[in-house]
Amino acid sequence: MPVRGRLLIAGQIVVLAAVYYGAAKLGLLQQLVRGQVTPLWPPTGVALTGLLLFGLRTWPGVAVGAFVVNVTLGGPAWIALTITVGNTLAPVAAYLLLRWAGFHNDLDRLRDVLSLIFLAAFGAMLVSSTLGTSALVLSSALDSADFWPTWSVWWTGDAMGVLVVTPFLLVLRAPHRPRDLPPARWAEAAALALCTLAAGYLATSTSHASLLFLAFPVLIWSAFRFQLFGATTCALVFSTLAILAAARQVGPFGHHTLLGNMVTLQGFNGAIALTALLLAVVIIERDRTHAEIQRLCARLTELVGPDLPGSGSGSASGHGLP
Repeated sequence: MPVRGRLLIAGQIVVLAAVYYGAAKLGLLQQLVRGQVTPLWPPTGVALTGLLLFGLRTWPGVAVGAFVVNVTLGGPAWIALTITVGNTLAPVAAYLLLRWAGFHNDLDRLRDVLSLIFLAAFGAMLVSSTLGTSALVLSSALDSADFWPTWSVWWTGDAMGVLVVTPFLLVLRAPHRPRDLPPARWAEAAALALCTLAAGYLATSTSHASLLFLAFPVLIWSAFRFQLFGATTCALVFSTLAILAAARQVGPFGHHTLLGNMVTLQGFNGAIALTALLLAVVIIERDRTHAEIQRLCARLTELVGPDLPGSGSGSASGHGLP
């Protein structure tokens, strides 16, 4: 490999490690369990996005970033190493499963979204949660009775990182990101942003859990009008506001145990992420199918021409009508 190619790979590894570390520090600000387990772990989404964009050869960036993060949390080195192995293997497994499934980074097909949900988020993230929680129990840093509650928070946090962060990052560099919008569409985008913040604040700051459903009309609006870019952005905003409320134990997350708060929070985050992805991609496929039908109709008209059976001129001349 040329020196320039090696330098490029090295640069990608360094960038991935640095972004992973920064995303981890942001995620740890909202930790709920032992300073290490968060309801949404952004580095997982960053790691998977980096592998999808740069290739599997950049996995050392994930490992380095994860190890530095875990070492700074304190505790025995072997625990940090074990958790690092899980944090690295999970996105690598997700990458391999997605490539095996023929995943497209543009997320413009329903099969791509389903692969991201079931293979990457729900499947591959079992690796990191199992290794990490087991390491904490074996080191006596975590009581064995807390294994499953911690495991579930860890697993759902990694899964939410994949479902919320990865689509948003992929859409940022995708060709269907909205550009050159007319003034009316910019005004609509601004109105959508304001409604997203308002609905998110009302839903997460009041004690009535039923108000969480205020997010869904706005989410549907964003998916129909701005497709993946709008839907993934709104989902990220709603999830962030919900996590901030859960960390402060306010709103619908202020009168429950940790388990009750996590069920409400992750139920909301999961519903938001799945609705955003599935609705947006269904609209994309609908529009693509409609455009293909129009193209075929135009092509058929060109091939057959205007002299179709029953056309006005041919029918009149053939029967001597005036």
